[in-house]
Amino acid sequence: MDIRTYLSNEARRMHAESLQDLPAPEDWAQARKQWQAQYYEMMGITSHMALGERPPLNMCVTKETQREGYRIQNIYYESLPGLYVTGNLYLPTNVAGPVPGVLYVCGHAQKQKEHYQAHPRKFAQLGFACLLVETIQLGEIEGNHHGTGRRGWFNWFSQGYTPAGVELWNGVRGLDLLASLPEVDGERLGVTGISGGGAVSWWIAAADERVGVVAPVCGTATFASHVCERTIDGHCDCMFFVNAYRWELADVARLIAPRPILIGSANRDGIFHIRSIRETFAGVKKVYDHLDAGENAILIETPGGHSYHANSRCGIFSWFLRHLADKDVSPEAAGDIDDRPEMQEDAATLRVFQNGVPSSERVTTIHEDFFTLPEFPDIANAADLAAARDKARDGLNGISFSHFPSAPSSVETEVEYETGRGDAVAGGRFAFSSEGGWRLHGNWTLPEADGDAPAVLALRTSHERRRATEDGLQGLDSSWARVVAEPRGTGDTAWGQELDWHVRRSCMLLGRTVASMQVYDTLRALAAIPELPGIDGSRIALAGRGQMAVVALYAALLHGNVSALILSDLPESLAAHSSPDGSGIASEILFALQHADLPQAAGLLWPMELVFLGPRPGTFGWTEDLYARLGAPGAIRHVMNLGQWQPGT
Repeated sequence: MDIRTYLSNEARRMHAESLQDLPAPEDWAQARKQWQAQYYEMMGITSHMALGERPPLNMCVTKETQREGYRIQNIYYESLPGLYVTGNLYLPTNVAGPVPGVLYVCGHAQKQKEHYQAHPRKFAQLGFACLLVETIQLGEIEGNHHGTGRRGWFNWFSQGYTPAGVELWNGVRGLDLLASLPEVDGERLGVTGISGGGAVSWWIAAADERVGVVAPVCGTATFASHVCERTIDGHCDCMFFVNAYRWELADVARLIAPRPILIGSANRDGIFHIRSIRETFAGVKKVYDHLDAGENAILIETPGGHSYHANSRCGIFSWFLRHLADKDVSPEAAGDIDDRPEMQEDAATLRVFQNGVPSSERVTTIHEDFFTLPEFPDIANAADLAAARDKARDGLNGISFSHFPSAPSSVETEVEYETGRGDAVAGGRFAFSSEGGWRLHGNWTLPEADGDAPAVLALRTSHERRRATEDGLQGLDSSWARVVAEPRGTGDTAWGQELDWHVRRSCMLLGRTVASMQVYDTLRALAAIPELPGIDGSRIALAGRGQMAVVALYAALLHGNVSALILSDLPESLAAHSSPDGSGIASEILFALQHADLPQAAGLLWPMELVFLGPRPGTFGWTEDLYARLGAPGAIRHVMNLGQWQPGT
């Protein structure tokens, strides 16, 4: 099995399992609560959506421009304190009474307010109030969308953070703003946008039931296609939630239906392929037909690449007039945008901040504090520790490691060859099964003493020099066996560093990470090696270096019966950044920082013996304090080489 084949197979399986066993319409509302909770969690907005009272928007109009039939207000609001959202509000001046409101969410275009201005202007000319909001990436305050895409911030996955969640929240607050305006009928609201704005249109409509109609444009495709066809390589992080529950995009429609949705997509879009668009729409239709609302879901295919077309624009205007304004107007009669140069406003006219960016802005750092991660638990005694450990394990198993097979197959340990000393077995090479299709390898060496021996299981690292893991076991007590196992991505199943970036991003979209898969492989190795000749399966220590120290730590926590854990070159935290190009070690684990970071996971192993081989990170002072407070039989050892470790003393 190679990694690309595996990822593609898992993507197809995820797609095939989507929308199976839909609940009866009368049970829909109850099922929707569970889906919504999962969705909010994957978006990182659970705490925000649960707020009893949302923070004040502090809307400010910095400029107003009058035009024939409409006016433009340059506004900003705070979706959270200091999280400024800039935009333009287009209000019709030739209609009386509250009018329907439209939220227009921008795509990945430079100078967003200028680039997309013809769309909100047309909505205003048709009698809608339209609020265009810029993104945190390309607005007047430039934040970050490309954390994993360009900066190596794969710790976002460990946090459970995605900029999609910020854009979603900013859009929800934009709906709050529209609904608060005397010019707007807050019972009639819609959302639309293209590209990134197309994706965010999906996100907002799924999160907020006030959205009466939605029209995502060029933001629709199966998640499976993004992996199988590698279109994920061309996408920004805001295009996806942290997909721990392995949803397909069509699953999001369960939160939107039966409200009207128009999907506009191009038939030669290089990052949203037409076959996957049609497959997504088929899933959407399945949901809507199940709820007897099939007429509320339509797809408009347009010729050409990743862009609007007159057919999609006119179709959207007609769709919104029908479902928000109760006007049966054909696309032809609704008309298209007016993109003549003389109709376009310049940057100075549309600029919001006339006197510079507020010093209190959090846009540039919102990825660091969009939500608050939990503090380390307060543990005073063994009972406290047991409760904290159970809670952490439950949390990790429920989301971080939920991709583990529910019914593991046999490990099928096979000795491929043995080495010997005369008639005695001295070790050899073995194979074992992890997930379906993955046959992994290792080797073992026995001590010269008679009888079954305790063993140290060391995990090979990716891209390591020859026999580096074996060399790391030098000096080990001569009565112990030495076992080296090769989790996925190492040894026989290694892939080149040029694939690391793609693999890490694709894994997230399939509800896993490289490290979490390797944790599973390690658990399978721990099940396999007691079947090897000469191994005492009741006494197995686990060792990991660098990225594999992370893997070994979480495997030990989940396993619960490892006799000792030997760690070297351990990162300080899962919050640490990676290399910008995504190559090198992959230590992220989905949502793990919300349940147990590395020092916490290590502390929860008490009374297991912890061995730090070489210097340990300063963050593990918490772990040391906990072990000291709880005392024997737990112990932490500090050694410079394994020759200084005396097991069990």
